[in-house]
Amino acid sequence: MAISVQLLDTPFNPGALVGPFTNAHPGLGGVCTFVGEVRGGNGVEALELTHYELMTRPGMKKLASLAAQRFGLMGLLMVHRTGVMHPGEPIVLVSACAQHRRGAIDAVDFCMDHLKARSWFWKREKRSGAGPNGGWHWIEPRADDHTDLARWQ
Repeated sequence: MAISVQLLDTPFNPGALVGPFTNAHPGLGGVCTFVGEVRGGNGVEALELTHYELMTRPGMKKLASLAAQRFGLMGLLMVHRTGVMHPGEPIVLVSACAQHRRGAIDAVDFCMDHLKARSWFWKREKRSGAGPNGGWHWIEPRADDHTDLARWQ
């Protein structure tokens, strides 16, 4: 089983990563890929993710290994951006391949729920305008993120 975890501080092209990942697993029955992008709207100009390398990389590797084992994967690719990003830029990519589609789909969902609610990243968002809604603001996981995570317990 092949697991690849990458932390990037520069933009990435999800398609350029998923193609080789898929080709490296002949005989797979299903591939599921999720790509999360910076949402625009509501005056969002930028999103910044910071992290502590000594926690982030081991945490991501542990999550990827847990998902691969739990869902019987052939391979898992997890890529996460850090730094300042703008609307439309990819933040995260999780791709899983398995002999059966359900394992791949569930593994990606499992990883994303953990990354959204229990990740090793600090997020802040920059919105246009002055006053209490403009400028940089820290973002915390939403109640729905914790609810989504709880279903895997």
